[in-house]
Amino acid sequence: MSTELKRGLEGVVVTESGLSYIDGDAGRLIYRGYAIEELARQASYEETLYLLWHGELPDSEQLSAFSEEMAAARELSDGVVEIIRNLADADEEPMAAIRTITSALAAYDPDADADVSDAAANDRKARRITAKMPTALAAFNRLRNGNEPVAPREDLGHAANFLYMLNGEAPDDVLAETFDMALVLHADHGLNASTFSAMVTASTLADLHSAVTSAIGTLSGSLHGGANANVMKMLQEIDDSGKEPVDWVVDALDRGERVAGFGHRVYNVKDPRAKILGEKSEALGEAAGDTKWYEMSVAIEEYIAEEKGLAPNVDFYSATTYYQMGIPIDLFTPIFAVSRVGGWIAHVLEQWEDNRLIRPRAQYTGPKDADFVPVDER
Repeated sequence: MSTELKRGLEGVVVTESGLSYIDGDAGRLIYRGYAIEELARQASYEETLYLLWHGELPDSEQLSAFSEEMAAARELSDGVVEIIRNLADADEEPMAAIRTITSALAAYDPDADADVSDAAANDRKARRITAKMPTALAAFNRLRNGNEPVAPREDLGHAANFLYMLNGEAPDDVLAETFDMALVLHADHGLNASTFSAMVTASTLADLHSAVTSAIGTLSGSLHGGANANVMKMLQEIDDSGKEPVDWVVDALDRGERVAGFGHRVYNVKDPRAKILGEKSEALGEAAGDTKWYEMSVAIEEYIAEEKGLAPNVDFYSATTYYQMGIPIDLFTPIFAVSRVGGWIAHVLEQWEDNRLIRPRAQYTGPKDADFVPVDER
């Protein structure tokens, strides 16, 4: 007896979650009851992590203690730094590098082998993984460019410290605030592919490092995490061509190509995160005295909306936001991982609260009565 096939599990509800809610028709995103617009503009990434992991916003004392614990966990062991050097020397791709490094962190984590039921150990591992990934990514980028890593500073927030380690100088308040907001916006988004990958791994009672490593591997695919880099490459190509953005898009569509940064599996209207990042992209351009990237994006958005009825997703405006902050394009997706690790871990912890092995089935379409022929008679 066959059952209805749901390719890509589209529309299939596989679990209950109290973490994030998406209303695709209204363009709403909520983390544990709080609208993303409020969190992005008023809460730090550390506050958002605390909310996702502990179920409520911290008071000032809790936030201070949590932030100090996160900051104290940023430093990498010598063994991990040596791995990063080897990956940089091998000219590894940044997403592959951060995947390998995250897996290697387990070898230097004193709680790596703790049982998944040990809530205190899980909390410590969550902080270490989330705190060390930015340090590792910044170190990798510097080493591949012939520079030595910059040690983390405990007096800077999570977002500001990453930019400091990346560039070797503390960012101004505008850049730090913008990057912090971007981290909050990307922290969680329901059962996307990478989050589901982490949950599947966790459901086997594999450790937290394994679950996060699975998620990073899933995020590396071009249909999930690579779209923001593709958006920026597209905009650069348009700029180099000398064509008007809409003319370039029309030609691309005529060739049967897709325009990066549009459409979403869940949203039927403009992604609320795109609205916020669009504002930041415009502000960064105005501050630099050059708004061409934002203006190109708006022209493309308006044309695609009118001709195709599609709205931009978060990747469309995160691309120009990151680019105007001086972040290399091939770090866009690893930075996505540096942010989304908070949501991955939250879903893993939630999975373990009432775990059941995730084991779907496939509808078999092959033969059932094949006759085996010995190898010498074939």
